[in-house]
Amino acid sequence: FPLEGVRILDLTRIVAGPYCTMVLGDLGAEVYKIERPYEGDESRKWGPPVCVNLKTGREVIYELAEKCDVLVENYVPGKLDSLGLGYETLKSIAPSLVYCSITGFGSEGPYKAKPGYDVIAASMGGLLHITGSEDGPPAKVGIAITDIATGLYAHGAILAALLQRHRTGRGQKIDVNLFSTQVACLINVASNYLNAGKEAKRWGTAHESIVPYEAFKTKTGYITLGCGSDAQFVSLCRLLGVAELAQDERFASNRTRVSHRKELIAILSDILKSKSSSDWMHIFEGASFPVGPINSMKEVFEDRH
Repeated sequence: FPLEGVRILDLTRIVAGPYCTMVLGDLGAEVYKIERPYEGDESRKWGPPVCVNLKTGREVIYELAEKCDVLVENYVPGKLDSLGLGYETLKSIAPSLVYCSITGFGSEGPYKAKPGYDVIAASMGGLLHITGSEDGPPAKVGIAITDIATGLYAHGAILAALLQRHRTGRGQKIDVNLFSTQVACLINVASNYLNAGKEAKRWGTAHESIVPYEAFKTKTGYITLGCGSDAQFVSLCRLLGVAELAQDERFASNRTRVSHRKELIAILSDILKSKSSSDWMHIFEGASFPVGPINSMKEVFEDRH
């Protein structure tokens, strides 16, 4: 394991921080999970954590900080400083310590003292605005994806800091927050607005600039397929038994398919609902375009792959 021998002092709770330290643990690090006495982490009630009263047990944290390579915390900015456990204090005790703070909105700016949960950052960071059906209200993603992305950003930053420490011998402070992570994850949606002033909208499972690229109802459920090239669309039409559709001037290129989205999706929907998902997956076996069923949890964990 690449992080074998690396020790992580984990003062986090809920999702983003624990997800970060879990990934570090998966890479071989030894994780010391510190939780509040009696209450523990709000999101889980099983071990192997250590309980420390941060107001009276700071000496324990000092000792652990000297032994550990990384500390990860997700308290409201300033909270650990008030307890004598901030970065500057621990840096004086353990100069090589990598200290990673995960917060809702960062350590600077007007929102720095605000508590932040995944869905709040997803709301303020634009994700809910672009999630949901085209004519419906904003929708929350089915998992805490902003938390998870933040945990992954933090884990990557920690690995980079450990690499730099290997070269310099010095630790550093890392600031990661849910809001900034969510904004960073907007990628092309953000660039469309910043560069062209184009406001984003909800598309359901569809893609704004690629057609077809969405979920379709079948006799037994749903499948999702995408044709990112004209050649893939030709292949789809052939397998659906409507090869002539690819020659229709309305659908001959992705540009024209986008312009005639509703007509094409109506035609494909009528065809795809005529067979079961498994029938279509058998027909599409080996196809040049990507396709897959929308699986239940049972189907996910029983998948032969």
